[in-house]
Amino acid sequence: MKSLDKKLKTIAAGKYKPRDFILADAKDPDYAFGVKGTGAHDHLDQSGKHRSIPEFRKTIRDMVKQKQMDVMLGAVSNMELLIEDGLFEKSAVTPAIRANDTTDIWHPRAGNYAKEPSRPWRTANLGYVSKFCDLGLYSVTFNNILERDLEAVAHYREFRHDAVKHKFRHFLEIFNPNAPQNLPAEQMPFFVNDMIMRVLAGMAKVERPLFLKMPFNGRMAMEELASHDPGLVIGILGGSAGTTRDCFELLSQGEKSGAKVALFGRKINLAESPLDLVALFRPVLESEVTPEQAVKHYHAILSKKGLSPKRKLEDDLMITEPALEGYKK
Repeated sequence: MKSLDKKLKTIAAGKYKPRDFILADAKDPDYAFGVKGTGAHDHLDQSGKHRSIPEFRKTIRDMVKQKQMDVMLGAVSNMELLIEDGLFEKSAVTPAIRANDTTDIWHPRAGNYAKEPSRPWRTANLGYVSKFCDLGLYSVTFNNILERDLEAVAHYREFRHDAVKHKFRHFLEIFNPNAPQNLPAEQMPFFVNDMIMRVLAGMAKVERPLFLKMPFNGRMAMEELASHDPGLVIGILGGSAGTTRDCFELLSQGEKSGAKVALFGRKINLAESPLDLVALFRPVLESEVTPEQAVKHYHAILSKKGLSPKRKLEDDLMITEPALEGYKK
């Protein structure tokens, strides 16, 4: 049994402990940033030459072999090859693909798509994908625009029908609005919570997502959702790269607020030493070290390896993401 299935079973039985927290690496930037999504060779200069696809696949292999992650999410084209190569055969890590790619994640150079209200789109064909992978991420973005939001849920319903047909499991990503209409900023987190519960309310067990992936919109919003439906497995997404303190704080605050999953992409992919960063995730989650201590440990590792940090230690210890500020332990 894969570690994801074991942990979901434990969580469903009401026996969750921080060691059961689920970690996922979101290595699917191809859908968003194209050539630039794989990250530059020089972590200090993202404007330079970027990793090729074969080089990027090696970072996926390395992360899987480190045995810290429970789920590895990637593009269909990458995951098919890696699965065929046997990467996951004797691994506890579950492979997953991005099952759709809504327009709000389209960020080509000089592109303007992401500024427009999200439109649903699904490149992946489950008839083909389900032959080598049985788990995927489906994403929905609500903007408080009736026509657009109705279109989003209609496509999601069609996907669920297709997923059941092909015995394909999924987890649901709910982004914050990318182009909201008549939605006050202070009400946005609760609009998102309400739309999540509204969508889930009409689903039979066979078509429900295994867990959620959503932004951490502050402790109040996260605790509201987690306490409203204790059976709902909530996951937090990483968002922008931020500081190293932001990364560790997000894990710590998210878990303390009721999240049981974290799916980080850029926070891992753009780090100076991704494997060393990830190695500190579980100590933070299990309160063996504080987020502040973890940042100091990470910088000590970089120094020992002769790697230049992107920020000075004092700057990297700063919390810069608004949803994390003002948190009281």
